[in-house]
Amino acid sequence: MSGPVSRPADPVSSHRAVENLIARYAELVDDGDFAGLGVLLADATFTGSGEPVSGREAIEKMFRDSVIVYADGTPRTQHVTTNIAIEVDGEADTAVSRSYVTVLQALPDLPLQPIAGGRYHDRFAWRDGRWCFTERRVRLRLVGDVSRHLRQAASGR
Repeated sequence: MSGPVSRPADPVSSHRAVENLIARYAELVDDGDFAGLGVLLADATFTGSGEPVSGREAIEKMFRDSVIVYADGTPRTQHVTTNIAIEVDGEADTAVSRSYVTVLQALPDLPLQPIAGGRYHDRFAWRDGRWCFTERRVRLRLVGDVSRHLRQAASGR
């Protein structure tokens, strides 16, 4: 019988693993892979502009219900995450991060442009031998024309 897998002793490894989770989120959103987002955030609570959502199925449904997907299966966006600051608490096997997000979008009738900018505030935990999200809070500070990205914005036109 083996015990729990211990967290890497090297703090750089933990920082890199957390940073990879942050990058993976952007890839999944931009690929329109909402099932993948549900898996990535399965242990997390996601808070955006609406009520907080928790669990794989609820998070996947929230993305499917709110993000507009085009014929290529994507939302035609590029989420750029920068200014990533990660703090790992080795004693508690937890981490927090904060970062900036800029969302770009282009469509045949919409030139490439930034449509939103804001901050991510994330929490992570070391569970079952890996780092995982436990919370993602999205705070948009700059909002442009998101009517071709988010259903609620499109219906409000």
